[in-house]
Amino acid sequence: MKVTVVGAGAVGASCAEYIAIKDFASEVVLLDIKEGYAEGKAMDLMQTASLNGFDTTITGVTNDYSQTANSDICVITSGIPRKPGMTREELIGINAGIVKTVSSNLIEHSPNAIIIVVSNPMDTMTYLVHKSTGLPKNRIIGMGGALDSARFKYRLAEALGAPISDVDGMVIGGHSDTGMVPLTSHATRNSVRVSEFLSEERLEQVAADTKVGGATLTKLLGTSAWYAPGAAVSGLVQAIACDQKKMFPCSTLLEGEYGLEDICIGVPVILGKNGIEKIVDIPLSDAEKAHMQSSAEGVRKTNGLLEF
Repeated sequence: MKVTVVGAGAVGASCAEYIAIKDFASEVVLLDIKEGYAEGKAMDLMQTASLNGFDTTITGVTNDYSQTANSDICVITSGIPRKPGMTREELIGINAGIVKTVSSNLIEHSPNAIIIVVSNPMDTMTYLVHKSTGLPKNRIIGMGGALDSARFKYRLAEALGAPISDVDGMVIGGHSDTGMVPLTSHATRNSVRVSEFLSEERLEQVAADTKVGGATLTKLLGTSAWYAPGAAVSGLVQAIACDQKKMFPCSTLLEGEYGLEDICIGVPVILGKNGIEKIVDIPLSDAEKAHMQSSAEGVRKTNGLLEF
């Protein structure tokens, strides 16, 4: 199993690290345009192998896509990160050109690869990869919902005073501060709805804190977060590589599901060796349906800024 991660910055390096530590891939290729940068990150990570007990080989390359040939899964993290006060949507001008070029180069050398998009604005970048590559929809996956759901579970556990292993919850919709739809009505603690433990007001605060999870970290760190995004990507990659049939909320091309057409947005999917193997239809409350439609309108507005 060969995995390529494009972009050796904080997010890309974290992706490579978590994938390697889980030890299910034979090789991870880390690619960056900055001379020697990916090579240095790869060497640093390989020097942790004996300490962390993994046998995955991590190789760093400078802008040489021939070294990514025959990758099974490719992850696109490249592009400029958010700065404090920036929205994900403000990144579209620069990142769209980067993502289009990167995806084209990846497919040239790995025509059967499954693509995972991390670059922001993530839903629109996922849609761009669909339109520019023509790959089957099951092989193009936007990461956002997996990360947003992890942040949701963190906030739920915090509010409940419970270990995160007790908590389950999901965020669908767009990967933006206003587009996320945390499904508080479906969230549980050991199969008991969290509404049995938390007031409606507290649940609303959990949802609000989840939506600005990325912006909160950007303000604190001065740039985008990287540990949780890297871990989210590694979860998706492992589910595909190991054919786990796990359910994650991911940005995928909808063709009538959830009443939406020709848009990439976060919904629950089953991930296995073929990428997205099924889109899962779950019941939504009227309020959640309205939030989903509003989220889709926001994504379409950003999509309208693309140039094909």
